[in-house]
Amino acid sequence: MCKERNLRMTRQRQGILEELRKDNNHPSADELFGRVRKQMPRISLGTVYRNLEILSELGEIQTIQMAGSLKRFDGVAENHYHIRCVNCDRLIDAPVQVSKALENAVQVRTDFRILGHQVEFTGICPECRRRTPGAFPDNA
Repeated sequence: MCKERNLRMTRQRQGILEELRKDNNHPSADELFGRVRKQMPRISLGTVYRNLEILSELGEIQTIQMAGSLKRFDGVAENHYHIRCVNCDRLIDAPVQVSKALENAVQVRTDFRILGHQVEFTGICPECRRRTPGAFPDNA
C-alpha cells in the first residue's frame, strides 16, 4: 500500500505497525508511544501520531473512535465489531461476523450508497463484574 502512494515503509512506521499487531488490545496513541519507545527511544509522540494517521489512511490499521471514547487503534484492518466496557473502557473484538445484510437493509431504505459500517457493543466486562460483585446485575 505504501508503494502505491509513494510512501516508504520507514523504520518508525514499521515499528509502530509491528507493535500494534503484537497483541489485540486496541491502544491509544499515547499507550502505543510508550510501547514503541522501548524499541526506539528517540521516537517522538508526534511521529507516532503522524504515522498512525498514515497507516489508517492506507488501510493498514483501523482507527476506532466512538462518541465519548478515547481514539484507539487496531492492527486488524478488516472490518469487524468491538465490545467496550463502560466501566473500565476495555475494548475487545466482538466474536461475530460483520453483517452485510445490515448494510443492504439500510441501503434499500435510504438514498445512501453504503460503503461500510462500524458497530460497537457496550457492556460490563467480566473483570469489572468480578471486582464489584452485585454492582452490575446480570438482568439489568
